[in-house]
Parts: sequence; structure tokens; C-alpha cells
Amino acid sequence: MRPTKFHGRYESQGRRCMHPSCNEPGEFRAPGSNGSSFDGPGDWRWFCLEHVREFNSGYDWFEGMSAEEIYHAQAPGAGWRTESPSFRSTAGVDGMPRWADFDDPLDAISARARGIKNRTQREAEIAMEGRFSREEASALEVMGLGSDTDRRKLRRRYSELVRRYHPDRNGGDRSHEARLTRVVEAYQLLRKSNAIG
Repeated sequence: MRPTKFHGRYESQGRRCMHPSCNEPGEFRAPGSNGSSFDGPGDWRWFCLEHVREFNSGYDWFEGMSAEEIYHAQAPGAGWRTESPSFRSTAGVDGMPRWADFDDPLDAISARARGIKNRTQREAEIAMEGRFSREEASALEVMGLGSDTDRRKLRRRYSELVRRYHPDRNGGDRSHEARLTRVVEAYQLLRKSNAIG
């Protein structure tokens, strides 16, 4: 099902307009009676162009909202407080700032950029010590460890991060799987390193 460039038209694939007195192809979708929820994206109503325009002219996006909810939805800054994965309350574990720590989104973005720059500098400093390769320095940064790491600290930190990020250990939250993969790869590299005693 692909939209065409004309007003969001979808090839009908045999669908008919849902208006009771119309037999035109149903090529334009409108929100259905079941909205998006935990169970899925909801359903669509399919109309011809004339009847989707009629539906849209009477559609009330704010239906069921209180006056305060409508006000907040229309506010110029609506949506900027939505947390991205980088700024969730669980995101500060790698030394990066959390969105919730800032009142101004630009301050949060600046802090994030500084954190990335500082992380790169720390990796370079560890690698310049000569004890660790560039890849090992990067792996230490992923693990949140310094150049003074020994095998005991490495294992303890690995266990802590697996408990935090693995869905079987964190209540089924699968949003950290990419981070978990990086942690496992970093651990596999570091546990074989001769630089860690």
C-alpha cells in the first residue's frame, strides 16, 4: 500500500468508499473509530476524495480533551519536552546529560554536544597513554571505565550494565538493545586485552 503524491491517495486495492451512498473507490484514509493504543496503530476509514473532504471538515482533533489539554497542545513549545532516548532518566549512565536536567532545550543540546566532544577527548587521552589501543579506549568509554581498570572492575561493570540494559533483567524494556550490543562488544574486546591486569 503506497501513497501517491495526490492528496495522500492510496491505491484502492478493491476497497470501496465507506460513505453509505457511495460506490467510488476508497483511496483516502481517515482516522477510524479505534485510535492508536498499546494494542497497535488503530484502524482507518476509507473514503473517496469527496467524502474524505467532508469527513475532514467535521473532524475535531481536540474531541475529548479538557481546556487545559487543548491549551497545552496549542502552545508554541508543545512537544519539546518529549524525551528522546539520549535524554531519558536512564540515559545518564554513560555520562551524557538527560533532557529532564534542563529547562531550555538549547542548553540540553549544548550539553549533549559538549559530552560527545569530551568523550572523544577522553578516548584520545587513554589511547595516547600507550597502554590501550584506540579500539580499547573506545570500548572503555562505552563501559564507562577509565584507564585504571582491572579485570574485577571490568566484570563488575559489565554485570551492572547487563542488568540495566538486558530486557530479561530490566522488566522487558527492549529500548536499550543497541546499547546492550555495544556493551557486550566492548566487554568481549576488553576481556581479551593484555592491557587489563
